[in-house]
Order: sequence, then structure tokens, then C-alpha cells
Amino acid sequence: MELVRPDVFTYLDYRAFLRDYFAYGQSRGLSHRGLAKRAGIRSPSFLLTVMDGRKTLAAPTAERVAHACRLEGDAAQFFGCLVQFNQADNSNAKRAAYEQIKSFAEWRRIHELDLRRDEYFAHWYLPAIRELAATESFVEDPAWIAKQLRPRIKVGEARRALETLVALGQLQRDDEGRLRLTEESVSSGLETGSLQLARFHRAMMARASDAIDTFPSAERDLGSLTLCIDDEGLAELKRRLQAFRRELLLDEASLAGRRNRVVQVNFQLFPLSEAVEDDAPDDDS
Repeated sequence: MELVRPDVFTYLDYRAFLRDYFAYGQSRGLSHRGLAKRAGIRSPSFLLTVMDGRKTLAAPTAERVAHACRLEGDAAQFFGCLVQFNQADNSNAKRAAYEQIKSFAEWRRIHELDLRRDEYFAHWYLPAIRELAATESFVEDPAWIAKQLRPRIKVGEARRALETLVALGQLQRDDEGRLRLTEESVSSGLETGSLQLARFHRAMMARASDAIDTFPSAERDLGSLTLCIDDEGLAELKRRLQAFRRELLLDEASLAGRRNRVVQVNFQLFPLSEAVEDDAPDDDS
């Protein structure tokens, strides 16, 4: 089967693109040495180590590699953005590079559905609106929806959220034409899933902080524990919290009754210190 030249705009990992491009070129007689020569790189094995993740590309080298892969114009610029995104060493740099990636119309066209999934996790109010649709008094009106949420959102944001939820199959119309909640789950199809989930969790933790002043104590529960444990205890705590989340999800029907509001249940577990090594001498010493 003849290999087709890969389209860089279908990728979110520049190393995957390089591997596929080399396989395509190799089927036409291209060698690692030949590709390196095109890019003005002395070491014939350098790009192989980059493809394997053992080395990275500096910006000037990335530009030469793009041209070696016969990328020009927007395609070459896009390759450079992929390099920045994949090699970013912190979430802010990664997010900035991702915004650059999304600025390319061709990438947005190809990844339209993935961007919808991305949007679901990027905005805290999409899961909230999804659950709001389960209430008996739900009104398919962006203005009504915007007023129900706390904090309130813009009408345009509510309208866009409805479109996204329908596109993802989270909401669908019943025989009477009313939007209803479905059992469809959402998982990020992009490698940006962890980036957007981090953003989602930060937003929900901010909502929890605001709730201290926004809602009376009868409508919220905020508590915490500070514990001193070992590594095995940390793993066990994570397991118990994950099990409890699953239990709440499976038992949601018994908590529902007449559904009339949406709540958020947060779980946070994180270290407050480094692991302290025991430097005490052994009894036999």
C-alpha cells in the first residue's frame, strides 16, 4: 500500500508528524542522513533521536526541519507552533502555544469535533448546563440559563454552550422536541485534555472559594483534614476518594428526587510538604 504524504495540520505532536513524514519519505528512498542534510544538520542520527523523544528542537532548527519536510508558509509556521507546544515546560507556555495552534483555520476545520470536546472541559459552566437540563423546569433559553448559574454567565456563552452540548451528544431532542440529557460521556480526544482539565479544576476550586461568601452554610459544606501519612497511605487515600466519587455517580438517582438545582462536589488531595527522609541511625549501629 502506497503511503500518503502526511498533512501536518492533522497533528498535535510534531514528533509523530516527523515519524510519519520520514516513513513516507523512506518509501521514496529518503534516509535519515538525507533528511538531516536537507535540514543542514551534521549528525545523520539527530532527527532519529528527536523522533524518539530523546532530544528536542531549538526554534531555528525547527524552522530548518520544517523546510526539510517540504513545509512552507502556514504549514511551516504551524510546525513551529507544534514544537513549542510539545516542548513547553510549564502550563502557561503550553497554553500560549495551544492558542497559537488554534489560530490556524485549517487545523480548526480538521479538528472541529475535538475542539468541541476541548471546549467542554475548558469552561466550567458546560457540565453545569448539561446537568441543569435534567431539572423538570429546564427552559431552552440562553437568557434563562445564564440567570440560573452561579456565578452568572453571558447569554452568548449559554447559547454557545447549548450548541456544543448538542454537537457532543450530551443533549438531544425527544419526541416532543425538548432537549433532554443523554447518557453520552465526554472524553477529550486531544492531547490537550490534561491542560483543559487543569483549567476546569482551577475554575471549580474558585467556585468553591466564592461559595463561602455567596451561599449560606445550609446550602454548602466545606471541610478539610490535614494528615501526616506515608506514601502507601497517600495511595490509599487516592483510592478511597476515587471509589467514593464512583459511588456518588452510580447512586445519583437516589439523591435526585425532584431535580431542581445543580451542585458541584469537589475532592482535593495534595501534599503540604516534601517527603521527609528518615535519617535516624539503625539500632544496630
